[in-house]
Amino acid sequence: MEKEHTLESGPVTRRLSKAERRKQLLNTALLIVREENADRLTLGHLAVRAGVSKPVVYDHFPTRSALLIALYRWIDTERVRVFTEAMAATRRDTQETIQMLASAYIHCAADKTDAFHAVGAALAGSEEKSAVFQALLDNCVGMFVSVLTPHVTMPPRALLQCCIGLVGAGEALSAALARGQLNEHDAVASFALMIKGVVQVSDS
Repeated sequence: MEKEHTLESGPVTRRLSKAERRKQLLNTALLIVREENADRLTLGHLAVRAGVSKPVVYDHFPTRSALLIALYRWIDTERVRVFTEAMAATRRDTQETIQMLASAYIHCAADKTDAFHAVGAALAGSEEKSAVFQALLDNCVGMFVSVLTPHVTMPPRALLQCCIGLVGAGEALSAALARGQLNEHDAVASFALMIKGVVQVSDS
């Protein structure tokens, strides 16, 4: 059972809920990846860095693979959420929206130094990674739908289908970028043209 933590001289601190503890552990795991590297992310080391006992960590993540999968999903879900909320908070014209969407997507693929890629590399070859990655693509499709909805007139189902195609195109451009067939500027420009094409079709 998870124990309450006490300060050296002070009252007993509030017990974290299971959801709060999980978030704390994921935040700490992310710090380990960023400050040390993904190879240092073990259940034992996470317990030390988070200041909890090993059983607390095992209660949330029974294996290192489960921890990596959870962190991989959480990093991507959080950055999609932050981007979507930022886009919704300020009204932007259609061209600016298209450019920001294309740039954000391709930049994430190009930045091989970020924690998402580091955790993904640690999961290389994992069957679980493939399943989670598909779920993350679906989440990304949802982001495209949300961001583009104010700028199109097509029915929701048609927009969803177009966004599935756009995310697929974004993945293809990202793969070409990784192989050195494109530079980041050209990949962003090409992706922006594709997004603009979907928006223009809806207005025609």
